[in-house]
Parts: sequence; C-alpha cells; structure tokens
Amino acid sequence: MLTRCLPAQGGRFLALWCRRIMVVSYNTSSEFGTTAMKTQSLTVSSSRPPPVTLLTVEHLKETYPLQLEWGDNTSLKINEDLTLTTDHSIARYIARCHPALGLYGRNPLQASEVDHWLEFSVNSLENAGNIDDALHRLNKSLAPVAFLAGHSVTLADFAVWGALKVSGNVEKLMKPGSSFEHVARWLTFCGAQPPFCNVSEKIPSQNSGNNSAQLGTKMKSEGKYVQLPGASQGNVVTRFPPEASGYLHIGHAKAALLNQYYRNMYDGTMIMRFDDTNPAKENAEFEKVILEDLKMLKIEPDRFTHTSDHFDTIMNFAEKMIREGKAYADDTPGDQMKEEREKRVKSANRDNSVEKNLEVWEQMKKGTEYGQRFALRAKLDYQSENGCMRDPTIYRCKPEEHVRTGLKYKVYPTYDFACPIVDSIEGVTHALRTTEYHDRDPQYYWFIEQLGIRRPYIYEFSRLTLVNTVMSKRKLTYLVDQGYVEGWDDPRFPTVRGVLRRGMTVEGLREFIVLQGSSKANVHMEWDKIWALNKKVIDPVAPRYTALQKDEMVPIVIPEATEEVKECPLHPKNPSVGDKEVWYGPKVYIEGADAVTLSVGEMVTLMNWGNVKITKINKTPSGGVKSLEAELHLDNKDFKKTTKLTWLAESSKASLLPTITVHFDNVISKAVLTKTDDFKNYINKDSKQEIEMVGDPAMASLKKGDIIQLQRRGYFICDQPYEPPSRYTGRECPVVLFSVPDGHTKPSPTAGNKAKESEGHKKNESKKKEKGNKNNQPPMNGTEAAKPTASTEQVEKLKAEITAQGDKVRGLKTSGAAKEEIDAAVAELLKLKADYRTLTGEDLAGGGSKGKKDKKKEAGNKTEKKDAKPSTKQAKMTQAAKVENGEGESAVKKVTRLGLEAKKEENLSDWFSQVITKSEMIEYYDVSGCYILRPWSYAIWERIKDFFDEEIKKLGVENVYFPMFVSQAALEKEKTHIADFAPEVAWVTRSGQSELAEPIAIRPTSETVMYPAYAKWIKSHRDLPLKLNQWNNVVRWEFKHPQPFLRTREFLWQEGHSAFASYDEAVEEVYTILDLYRQVYTDLLAIPVVKGRKTEKEKFAGGDFTTTVEIYIAASGRGIQGATSHHLGQNFSKMFDIVFEDPDPTKQDKRYVYQNSWGLTTRTVGVMTMVHGDNQGLVLPPRIASVQAVIIPCGLTATLPDEEKTKLLNTCSALEGKLKDAGIRAKGDYRDNYSPGWKFNHWELKGVPIRLEVGPRDVKAGQAVMVRRDTGEKPIYSIHHDPHRLRVFILLIRPEFYFRAKKETAANTSKRTWSESQRLTDTKGIIQAPFCGDGTCEGKIKKDSARDQDLEAGAPSMGAKSLCIPFDQPMELTADAKCVYPECDQPAKYYTLFGRSY
Repeated sequence: MLTRCLPAQGGRFLALWCRRIMVVSYNTSSEFGTTAMKTQSLTVSSSRPPPVTLLTVEHLKETYPLQLEWGDNTSLKINEDLTLTTDHSIARYIARCHPALGLYGRNPLQASEVDHWLEFSVNSLENAGNIDDALHRLNKSLAPVAFLAGHSVTLADFAVWGALKVSGNVEKLMKPGSSFEHVARWLTFCGAQPPFCNVSEKIPSQNSGNNSAQLGTKMKSEGKYVQLPGASQGNVVTRFPPEASGYLHIGHAKAALLNQYYRNMYDGTMIMRFDDTNPAKENAEFEKVILEDLKMLKIEPDRFTHTSDHFDTIMNFAEKMIREGKAYADDTPGDQMKEEREKRVKSANRDNSVEKNLEVWEQMKKGTEYGQRFALRAKLDYQSENGCMRDPTIYRCKPEEHVRTGLKYKVYPTYDFACPIVDSIEGVTHALRTTEYHDRDPQYYWFIEQLGIRRPYIYEFSRLTLVNTVMSKRKLTYLVDQGYVEGWDDPRFPTVRGVLRRGMTVEGLREFIVLQGSSKANVHMEWDKIWALNKKVIDPVAPRYTALQKDEMVPIVIPEATEEVKECPLHPKNPSVGDKEVWYGPKVYIEGADAVTLSVGEMVTLMNWGNVKITKINKTPSGGVKSLEAELHLDNKDFKKTTKLTWLAESSKASLLPTITVHFDNVISKAVLTKTDDFKNYINKDSKQEIEMVGDPAMASLKKGDIIQLQRRGYFICDQPYEPPSRYTGRECPVVLFSVPDGHTKPSPTAGNKAKESEGHKKNESKKKEKGNKNNQPPMNGTEAAKPTASTEQVEKLKAEITAQGDKVRGLKTSGAAKEEIDAAVAELLKLKADYRTLTGEDLAGGGSKGKKDKKKEAGNKTEKKDAKPSTKQAKMTQAAKVENGEGESAVKKVTRLGLEAKKEENLSDWFSQVITKSEMIEYYDVSGCYILRPWSYAIWERIKDFFDEEIKKLGVENVYFPMFVSQAALEKEKTHIADFAPEVAWVTRSGQSELAEPIAIRPTSETVMYPAYAKWIKSHRDLPLKLNQWNNVVRWEFKHPQPFLRTREFLWQEGHSAFASYDEAVEEVYTILDLYRQVYTDLLAIPVVKGRKTEKEKFAGGDFTTTVEIYIAASGRGIQGATSHHLGQNFSKMFDIVFEDPDPTKQDKRYVYQNSWGLTTRTVGVMTMVHGDNQGLVLPPRIASVQAVIIPCGLTATLPDEEKTKLLNTCSALEGKLKDAGIRAKGDYRDNYSPGWKFNHWELKGVPIRLEVGPRDVKAGQAVMVRRDTGEKPIYSIHHDPHRLRVFILLIRPEFYFRAKKETAANTSKRTWSESQRLTDTKGIIQAPFCGDGTCEGKIKKDSARDQDLEAGAPSMGAKSLCIPFDQPMELTADAKCVYPECDQPAKYYTLFGRSY
C-alpha cells in the first residue's frame, strides 16, 4: 500500500532558493466535496523550515508537481482576508485540497486520528521538557502498525517525524540498542522513503543546548557565524544603510544578507535606512533600483527609513555640542586642514569662543557666502594616534537641493556624525560594519558618550573583495561614464544586476555570500568560486542546445538520411526539463575545427543521432576541409571510442537560428590592486567579444533570462530573445547569448577535441622529459650563470641593519611622525633590501627574518617537493602582495598626466574617447549608445545648423516639427524602405504599468510620419513644390559597437522632405542640397569630401538613387558617410497616395509627385574631431569655434604690484572688447585659481584656434604673444593694431586646415589592381577602381578583403565596401576595362571608391 501512495523516485528538492510552490487549491462545498481549482502562492521560511508542509509538498510532487519560494516567514495567502502562517494549518489545507491521496485520512475516523497526532507532535514532543513519556506512548502505538493513522502515510507521520527531526532525536532513536524499538523501526522505514530523505537534508536538527545557533538562514553549507555580543532572542535590531548614489554591488549584498541573517537568528528586526546626508550624490532613481535589487535577493527589511528623517534632531545635537564647547566652526582650507591633521597641528579656530562658533553656525544654517567657507568640526583630540579622532568634520555647508527635503536645509551632517545618532534613535542594537571602519569605532562611541544617548554594539565583518574587480562607487561610476562598460547592469560589473545579467542565480549568489560567514579575515576571493557554486545550481536544470560558429561550419553530406524531425530530451539526466524538436536531413553542418581532425573510414558519433562513417573528405586548394561525405551506421551502438560531434541539419522547414554569443573578460586586468595603483592604468579596454553563430531552431523559444548550455561550449544566458521576421520589414533579430562562467580557470573545449587531446598528450610528454632533464640542463649561453658571493659576516650585518631600519619605520609610523620623515625611512629600508638582494641573489622575507634559502633548509626534505613549485594562482597573489609592499619589480609610482594619455596614432579609440570627454564635448550617460552633448560640442552643431538653415531657406524650404512616435500601421506601409532600420527600431510598449493596445515606434526616420500629411496637403499643382525640413532627434537601436557622434542610438539631425511636380525639378534639388552639404564640410569644417552616387547595393532603401559626400579619416584608414541626399522618385508618393491634379485641363488626371529626402547629423562633429584633432586635443576650424581667441593674463604673481596687476587685467579686458567689436568670438580667462600653464593646456585641449598671452612686459610693449593652435607658431601681435586684421588672419587659417587634410586624403587614395587594392586597404588606404556595378560582385569584394585583425581598438573587422561612385571620375574607362574583382568578367561601368568604412 505504501509504494502505491509514495513516489517511487526522489528528485532534488529545495534545489533553488527562488522556486515557488504553486499550490493548486480548491473551493469546497464540504470537507471532501467537489472542488474548483485556483492558484495560490506559498512562501517557506528559510530560517525555520516547516517540516510537515515540506513533506506534504514533496509527497505531492509526482502527482501534482509544485514549486518552492523561500523567504523569511512561512505563509500561504488564501485570499485577501485569509493568510495561513503555521506549519500544520498549511499542511492541513493542502492535504484537504487533494483528498484522493489520503494525507488527511480516508474517512472521518482516520481524520480524527491525524488531528490527534498533530496535537501530540506539538504538545508532547516539541514543547515538552521531557519527551520520554511521549516516546513510550508513541512506541506502544506503533507496535502493531506501519503507519500512525490508517494503512498509508498521512500528516500524522509527517508531523511526528518532523518534531523528532527538528529536536535532534531521530539519529539517537535509530541507534542500535534503542529502548524504543518500534519507533526506531518506523523511523528507519520512513528514512528509506524519498520524501523523508529529501526533506531530512534540509531540516536543521536543534539540540537543546544550542538552539540559537540553528536559527539563522539555513543553506546547504554555511560559513562561520559567531553569536552577537549582548544579543538575546527577540531583542536584536540590525540596520543596512546604503547611500543612494549607485547600484548595489555584491559587497553591499553581503552586508544586507548578514544583517538579515542575524535578524532571523534572533527573531529580531532589520531596518533598511538610506543614508542621504550628501545632497550632491542622492538620486531617487537609485533608491528605487536598490529596493528592487533587495527584493530580487529575497531580503525583506521590517522598516524603511532615511537619515534625512532625523535632520532636525541631528542639527540639535550639533548645536548642543557647540554650546558645550565640544565642536567649533573652522574655515581652514581643505588641503591645509588635511596637512594639519597629518602633522597633528591644532586648527587656528579650535579655541574660538562658543559665541563665535554659534554665530558662524547660524550663518552656515542660512547658507550665506560667509557661512559656506566653514565646516563644523568635533573637538576630540587633534594629537591622537588614531587619525579618525583628530577633530573630524561633522557638518558641511552645502546650499544644494536635497532629493527629499528640497532647499529646507543648507547644512548637512557627515555620515560619521549622523550614523551613531540615528542608530541610537532608531533602536539599533547591533551595528554591523566592515573592518575598514575599525579606526572609526572610537569616534562612533565618542559621539554616543558626549551626546548621552543609548549605545549600540558594533560588530565588524570582513569586506567582500574579489580579484580583478573594483567595488568603489567612484571607480564604478568612472567606468560607466567613460564608456568602458555599457551601464550599471553591464555583465562585467560586480553589481547585483550585473552578475544576475551575466547568468548568476539568486541562489548561487546568496549561497556564496552565506559561505563567507561573519569572519573578520580579509581575503581576495576568486571569481571562479562564485561561478562554481552557481554551476551546481544551473547544471541540473539548464536545457541543452547546439550552436556552431557561422564562418567555421563544414557540411557533411549523408545521402541516405531523410529530412525528418524527432523529439529529444532537453537535458540528458533530467526529463522534467522537457523535450525539443531536433531536425535531421541529408546535409548537416559540423564545426570546422572538428572537420580537420577526421579521416576517411573513421566512425564518429553525431550526438542525439548515432554513428556515421566518413567516406570522403573534399579539400580546398589551400588544404582546408571544404566538405565531407558520410554514410549512416545507426545500427552500430559502439559509442565508447568514437569522436562525439555537435551538428545542425539543414532543413527547408526549420531554418538555423541567427545567434550571437558574447564573451566577457575582466574589466580590471590586474588581480589585486594596491594602494599605490591607479586603477585606470589597468582597465581592460577590450573585455567584450561577440561571435556570430547559427543555432538550434528550438532556441527560438528562449526568453530573456533563460539559462542554457550550448553543447561543448558552456553555459549561456539569453539576454535578447530571437525576434522572427517582422511582418512589415521581413527582418529578424538574432538571439543574443551571454557566456556564463562555470568556475573553470581554463575555457571548456568547443571543437577539435581530438586534436586538442593529442596536443595535450604531447605537451604532457614533453613536460615529463623536461622535468626529468631539469637538473641536467645546460647553461643558457654555454656558461654557468654567475651567482653573487658574500661572506656570512656581510650577510648577517646587512640583515641586522634591515631589522633596525624596519623597527625605525614602525616607530615613526606609531609616533605619528611627519610624512616626509617616514617616506625617507621607508626609502632607506627598500635600499637596504635591494642591497641584500644584490649581495645574496635572493629576497629577504619580512623586515629581517630568514631568507628563502634559510626557510627551505629549515623546512626539511619532506616539504621540499610539496613546495617546490607553487601554483600560478599562488604566484600571482604573492607577486600582488610584493607590489603592495613596494617590493616587487612591478611596483611603480602612480603617474598622472594633464591632458590626453592616449596617442592618436597608437590607440585611436582611446584617444577619441579622451578627446571628446576631456575637451568637455561629451558626457557619458547610463543608457548605452546615448550621450550628453555639452555646450562646447552643441555650439559647433548650432553653427552648422545656422549656416545650413539660412541656405535652405534661400531655396524656399520651411521648418516644421512632426511627432517622434510612429504607429505600427504607418511602418507597415513603409516596409520596403524601413527594412534597413527594422532591427534598430525602438518600441514603446507600456504606459506606466499598463500594456499599450498596440506598440508605438520611435522614429528611426520620418517618412512614415510626414507623408500621410503630405497626401492631405497636396491636392493641386499649385501646392507644389512643397519643401519642408525639421531639426530633431531620431533613435536607431544599433547592435554594433557604439561610438559617440559616429555611431549612436540617439542622434540629432536635420531631415528635409520635398515634393515636386516634375522629375527634373526634384533631381536639381538633390544636387543643390548635396552641394550645401559639401560646403558644410569644406567651408565650415575645412574637410575635403568626395561627392558621388551610392551603388544600388548601398543606396537608401525605397529610393531611386542616393547621392553622398564621403570623407576619409586618415587615423583609422576608413571612409565615413558625411551626409546624403536621396531622390525617392514616386515610390513613396504611390505608397502614401500623394497626388495632384494635372495642370493640363485637357487631361484632368491624377499624377504622383516626385520626392526627395536629405539629412545631415551630429556625426559631423565626430568627423571634424577625427580629421583635425592631434595628441594635444581638439583642433577647431575657426568658423565653427565658439571661442576663436582666448586671452590669458600671465605673470600675476604675489610679488606683482597691485597697480601693475590692475593694469594688466584692464589691458586684457580692453583687448577682449576690441576683438568682440571686430566680430571675433573672444574670451578672457581671468580665473585666479588656475595657473597660466594650466589654462594653456586647458584651451589647447578644447581646440581654440588662437591664444593671446599677455604679461606685464607685454603691456608695457603694447603687444601680446599669439599662439596658433594648429601649428604652434608664436608670432607677436600688436595690441594697438586694427583688430579686423586679426579677424582676417583667423579666417585665413581655414584653407591651411583644408589643404592639410586634402593632402592626407590624396596620399592615401589611389587607382590600383585587385592585389594592390588589397594591400592599400590593409595599410589604411582607399582606392578608386573600375567596377561593374553588380551587387553580388560588390559583396564578394567586401568578403574577400575582410581581415581577422581589428583596424582600431573597439572597432569591428570588416572588408572594403563601395563608398560611392565619384562624380569626378579620375579618368575615362577604356573599352577593354574589366571590373577590379579578379573573378568577375564583366566590363567596368565606372570608377568606384572602395574602402573600409564606419
């Protein structure tokens, strides 16, 4: 009977923290009546797992599969009015919902027996002091039966077994010789059943002497958790106080989980408090994100507060300290204050009277200019050994708007002052802090004592530190702002959202953190440990799929195979994961790396199919494998010695899925950063790699966040699901998969296993030989390396000096000596250690301890072999420690440079990024591909806009504005034209929390928005021509590598749309507009262009032809499209029915209009930067510079008489006015907090064309030194000259810009043959070559000219594409001229410009 009621097999239970129990419950008319199904959600406490409920769910899982959600408390919500919260009540409810299983008995009598044993388990076993009497009764009751109620397992068995298990008595009662033999038999019988086995692993046994230790969050394994000092059950209050200035990282998660752990352990309270003491950093959006992250981690605080809730109270305490003479107002400058604290010098304001301090305090509270000079400092001990006790700042005057309190306050407390006060006020009993706060603990308690408030306990735990990772919000913000990552949720980031997006599960993350325990030992953790834990979670449930690298696939032809589809399991060991469709056919593809390892006659296994025999290998002329032929041997079941291959079949019914796998490396290249390291020097700028794949058709069902395993490639998480071809564009979007690490230090094999195994075998053999011959190796240069020789007396003497110097350094640090004195002593110590290394040939361990040779001798022969060769990981950590102590070879001083740190010719991508940020053109934004245009760059765009706007208005063009939203129906009309933009269209799908009835697109271009209106407005030939233009933004959600200005997801542009009655009028405008674009580049930006027409393959979709201006960027060797003017013909007028009446009265026909569209974008600013910029920064052509001349007064020293200083400044001001009157955009830089040298660099970086330097001697001579930004020339300029002469001089600079760029373009443009063309494009050139105009031929040229290496960091590899067909052909084609592509026999039609392109 038992085998019929209990499941035959057990599965993993409680495997995931985030599983939900979806309980199928019923509305019953009677206790066991007919039921109607509805769904509720059950949460199970992780700190006090309910055994009866868990056993009930486990018993039901085969018949009614359920899922689990773990949380802080056990609860089952029945409806809005009723929630069950106890173990027995929930188990009863579930059992009654499934009466057929008999868990609540099969008749009223058995149900009564079940109720009896449920009460017995609570009253006689759980809450009884002595359970011997209860066990005697239980033993007697079990003597004649197998179960406590009826003839099958019931809640009675679950409840009694659970009570014995939790109390720790099951193991005792099952020992041989137990006096309760029937109880022991029953327990043994239960323990053999899968539900009891599975639940037994998860229920903590609580011994009576150690109950409190078992009340924490129960995980599969835990670190060490100490008991909190002074803690008692039900009286512990913890707090988690993050600052809302960024996303939570996993270090914060550790702190939050630790606070929750102790809350659960002591049945206490946890407060979630936002520390919002700094108005400049607070952000309401970050608060929202932090709360969402905590919810994801199943962290549920009991109360939510803000430090700002207590600002009034904190201010009162500050004022109390002033009145008691324990705080003073100090206006000492920050740098001086820092120096005084280091030297333990008393502040000049420390002894000010209470009245004086109160007076200043009032000014601070009002935020007056005078008050802003001061900070409020606590009067502790400025001579303390502990730097944190040397009169810390407790209040600052910051008249800034606060996100919650607005402008109510002008002063804000520091965290160190507010924290102890708020902890005390809010009832916190235990403040859990990382060990980095250790030196601040005395300060914390000092404030508590002086203010006379309740004293919480402080408990310290170690900070979570991971190798190759920075956790500082400042550093993380820098990485986001500089575009090294794509946002705070970037998979390379240690933020909670980042690691979850990378494929970390909540269970894996929580288990890793819980494993750390509450230890105080600071260690650098390896990422592979956290990913190894995560693998244990995902491996049992991750479905298996197949994907092959697109450009490496090799076909196998199997003639006898037929096209068919079969169901195969998604997981070989877990049938519950489900099945997938696998397609079979006569042509399958395998990895190219696998193909090269195969031989004719070899039997191989195609996974999920069977064995095939290779019958033929077809090779390319170069010796590579082109294709294979094979025959099926499905009856051969010998799979032991065969090579296992992943494969995909070609099928007309199920296309292979376009797939992109993304692989990530560490953003920080150095394992352990020391205090002297500048993290910016270790940023890995190439930490993301994308690989184009083709995938299993079954992967089309993947959803965002699904974790899968690609066979022989590893684990991946779906970041972007596959989008099938749109019904209005015909384009599909690939599935994007992020690689999920699995904890292996080496990558798992992907293909070519046999070759790799063979290779590895050879390596192992060579290693063995090498090891065997190690002691007999000849000297490298034929002579034995010289070893340093020294007498024992010399060595011992030097070691004694090192020991003494080490003691001296420690003494200086302890006594708080001046920094210069300590630095000198450390330098001397390092010199002595270097002398020791020179003398002995080895490093000295410690400050004077035995060297490595001495240690080895003392270790003896036993440990010699074990320690002979440390692991690579150990070596790295040792080296990192050496560097931290200043001993390693790589320990270098921090170097910082004003200006650019990358060179244009060496690293164009970094150079470009630094130029646009340091010149204050761009600010990075937290949405990838979107950027903030700062005033310096927007002013350039405005000048371009003003010029072009004025010119088009002369042509009769009027400006308008159309909405940015496009309906789905409108896009459907334009499907041919929009096809190029389909994957990049951004959609709005929700309004607040509500789904829109129909998604709305954000315009990628405006034809679909504007042309319905044109159809309404144009009725007669008198309404023509209609010429409209709008200056607006568009959004194209590009998947390619974003670059500010050059390729962004949102950009500014103008788009003109015109309609004409005749073809000739329309075409004339196309070329007129194109020439205006040419003028923008040549006249304003001083950049040469090539005007031409796009090929049919490259033209604007939906247009008749496209004209373009193309620019060559010498630094990258790539062309870039500057602007385009399209003739649309009548394609769109027919699509949108834009017609007019024929002016001929005899015809009275409707005629379709001819249309054009033309556009210019902010890409112009990026092109200008690329072409003219140099290693000092921007170089601005004068016509578009918002400042054409900057005037910098020099020689304003402290010794300069006031009279001369005033005269100098007045001269500069007068010169500025004269220049402005002459029409020169001039600016005087009179800032007194920067040196002239700094200003020179600053304005040079910003690219201002002319700099005028004026000093005291120049004033007397009536002159200024004029410095040209583009050449660096320094002619003398007479202040008394007519300023119009300078204006003319500035304007004459433009031709020099232009001809320099033109010369560079000409030098890299040539007419070549195919082989010469390839060499030229490989060396960053562009070519004009004869071309047949065929699109297929064009595609082959691009493919065959592609290279593996990148042209520049961060840029994709690519082949040469057609840029345009130049209007100015270099020469006439001869009659026998052929296309440049050697395999093309067609005659050439025209010379075409080819090159790699952005």
